[in-house]
Amino acid sequence: MKKNKVVIVGTGMVGMSYAYSMVNQGTCEELVLIDLDKKRAQGEAIDLNHGLSFAPRKMKIYAGDYSDCKDAYIICITAGAIQNEDETRLDLLQKNTKIMESIIGQIKKSGFEGILLIATNPVDIMTYVAQKLSGYEKSKVIGSGTTLDSARLRYTLGERLDVNPKDINAFVMGEHGDSQFVAWSYALCGVQPIYQIASRNDSKIEFDDLEEIEDEVRNIAYKIIECKKSTYYGIGMALTKITTAILENENSILTVSSYLEGHYGHEDVYISVPSIVNKDGVREVIHLPLEKTEKEKLDNSISIMKENIEKLDLK
Repeated sequence: MKKNKVVIVGTGMVGMSYAYSMVNQGTCEELVLIDLDKKRAQGEAIDLNHGLSFAPRKMKIYAGDYSDCKDAYIICITAGAIQNEDETRLDLLQKNTKIMESIIGQIKKSGFEGILLIATNPVDIMTYVAQKLSGYEKSKVIGSGTTLDSARLRYTLGERLDVNPKDINAFVMGEHGDSQFVAWSYALCGVQPIYQIASRNDSKIEFDDLEEIEDEVRNIAYKIIECKKSTYYGIGMALTKITTAILENENSILTVSSYLEGHYGHEDVYISVPSIVNKDGVREVIHLPLEKTEKEKLDNSISIMKENIEKLDLK
């Protein structure tokens, strides 16, 4: 494997926002674009190459095919049906499972042995599908999960508290979708618990605001889709962060879609929980002793994932 080679399958808005973010951050040395529409992939590669004189590092960018997957370190799958205004992420399940079957079959034929990063929605279930179809080690098949949702939460809290969102340490857990929830019992602003801040008389947020903030974070994607048909910049940057954590062996804690093997009392499911991410994918799932209501929300989210998985006919 080439340590700094990344392949993107799908050159739609998500895939190209991810590619553009990586070029601007100098995330990798070699970037391959694969799409059913080969001309589009070629055009996107040419366009990105024309900006390399402004990028922080030299990169090799080109349109390729599945034979280019063999020596890649990371393959990120962004291909899939677009979520319409009247659809939830789970409504994309059957359509994107068929697309995933085709893609994984081609990747396996290439001899790829690296890390699969899944962004296709519904991402927690698509990550499960990708692992089952590929047979790859579970820790090496991960989804973008609620990494973006957690970033949305940090932004929103930062705005309310007038604090740099980088100094907010808070996580969205569960499904990247309608059953997600905020683990408020572990949410911090700097070193102060959010619960403690909300209890102060002079605070900019109150306990009643927390539910409103959680709803805003959960539903903001629908507003973006209503305004401009799809979301892509935020997830592109979130994927870049995950990619950097892998390539740089950062041991970063991110809420990626991780496989549970007894964690939180569940088995055989991918769900978004805080996990340590490094060169091997998910090094460790962090087990948080959640409050009773938070644990119930996680159980509910996992039940929804399993119910939908049962509807699939995985070959």
